[in-house]
Parts: sequence; structure tokens; C-alpha cells
Amino acid sequence: MAERTPVATGAQPAGTGVLAERFAAQRRRLHAIATRMLGSHWDADDAVQETWIRLQRSDADSIENVEAWLTTVISRICVDQLRRTATRQEDLGAELPEPEQTGGAEHPEAAALTGDAVNMALLVLEELPPLERLAFVLHDVFGLPFDDIAPIVQRSSPATRQLASRARKRVARIDVHGERRRRSDAVDAFLRASRDGDFRRLLQVLDPEIRVRADSEVIAASAPFVAAGAPVLAPSLRGADAVARAFAGRASLARRALIDGAPGAVYLSEGTVAAAYLLHLQEGRIVQIEVIGNAERLDALDITAVQDPDAAR
Repeated sequence: MAERTPVATGAQPAGTGVLAERFAAQRRRLHAIATRMLGSHWDADDAVQETWIRLQRSDADSIENVEAWLTTVISRICVDQLRRTATRQEDLGAELPEPEQTGGAEHPEAAALTGDAVNMALLVLEELPPLERLAFVLHDVFGLPFDDIAPIVQRSSPATRQLASRARKRVARIDVHGERRRRSDAVDAFLRASRDGDFRRLLQVLDPEIRVRADSEVIAASAPFVAAGAPVLAPSLRGADAVARAFAGRASLARRALIDGAPGAVYLSEGTVAAAYLLHLQEGRIVQIEVIGNAERLDALDITAVQDPDAAR
């Protein structure tokens, strides 16, 4: 799916071109925030586009710090989206109790997670309530100070610090290494069933309401194979039966990989990653697959540890 980067064309209000340039300079960072919050590149696209629309409708001359304004807007759009779809609602009106003041160095729990710990934590972001997720993402992943995050989450700085702390405590209670292994096993099972054309086994690993979304580059690349008799891969598919039929007999050149720290798969063409499969799981079943072939989007992904799913681990 091509990115919908705003472009100033035709007769537009004065300053619109400059506004688009300032937005474009922040677009990649905004998309990264939204992806971490929402867990979907397509949902992140929508959030970024909504942020651009709100910027166009705003009194841009009154915005002192465009970067901070955009971060606030997209963060709140993401929180609203999570609240609309969450099955577990947090108490939105309750103010967190203020933590005790130590008067000394920052509490260890206030320090950001780093390195692989962040990547592992991102595997289980869906376990966190929206505001905890936001505080964690903005502080631990993007390095924003709590004083800057506080106005975004509409909490005091100490309460914002506590949001991130609570997020880390929730993450600490999860067997993240075990979760990564379970997800890797699910990816392997999906790839094996796909390449073997095993419809029954595919249904076993897919959630009944699974959704697949593929960008235009992937659809175009699959056209020759469809013409040769391969299953049709549509831009959007929903339901285990439709998804199993689309993927049965595919994946002969797919390999498991870590994508932004999470187990996924890549399609290799002459040794080069031509497409990435981002698989989202709940309760051991795949609930969503995003298939990305756009070169710019692929370049933005951190793809490591490419493996053959049938290799000994």
C-alpha cells in the first residue's frame, strides 16, 4: 500500500506547502509511533493521515512547536483507537496516585528499557492499557522525557512516570522469551502448512476472524503466479477459510525472520527481501497478517536473523 504523503498542489492557502514540508519531515517518526501503539502499519497509515488532516484544519501559525503538536495529536488518535477496540477498558477518569518522592536519583523503574529488552517488550504491547502503552512507547522507545509526555496523557509528570513504571511491571510478569518462542513456532507452522498446501493445518493456526492486508506492490508481484494457477492474493481478506485458500501452496521461498523484534516471515527473491509478513497472534492463533512489499516501507523495517523455518533451532 503506497504511503499517502501529503503533497501541496494547485491553488492552496498561503503557507500550505511549507506546512506539508514540516509534516513530511516528521512523517516517518509519526508512523513509527502509531505502528508501535496500534500494532498495524495500515492502522498507522490511517492515524498519520488523520493527523495531517487535523494539522491542515488547525491555526498553524499559533503552533509554537510543530513536532510536539504532531506527537500529541497522533498519540491521542492512537489512544482513542485503542479505547474503541479494547475488550478491557481502563478507568479513564481516575487519576493515578502520586508516587512517593525519594528526593534522590531517579527510581530504577523510571529508567527506560534498552536494547533487546525493548524489542521483547514490544511483543506484548497489546497486554497494556492504552495510556500505559503510550507512556511506555514514548519514553522507552522514543526517548521523550516524562515532562513532555505528561501533557499528552493529561497526567502530572510523576503520574506519567508511574504509567510507564506500571507498564514495565506488567511486561516483567510476562514470559517474553517464551512468548517469542510460541510466536516463532506459530510462524513456522503457518509457513509449513502454506508451502505444503495443507488446508486443514492452516485452519488450525488461523483465527476464525483473521484479516490479511497486502499492499499494491505485493499484489502486482503475485500476478504472474496467479496467472500460472496460484491462489489469488487480494488486497484484503477476512476469515480463516478465505485466508487458508489464498495461502495454501504458497511460501516456498518464505523464511522466518525477526521483524522489528517480533517473529515474522520474509519472501526472498534472489537472496533479497521482496516482501515481509508481519503476523499478529492472540491466544496462539494468527489474527492478522500484513504483507508489505513497498520498498520504502521494507527499508524502514528492522529485519534480522532470517532463518529457514525447517532448519534445526
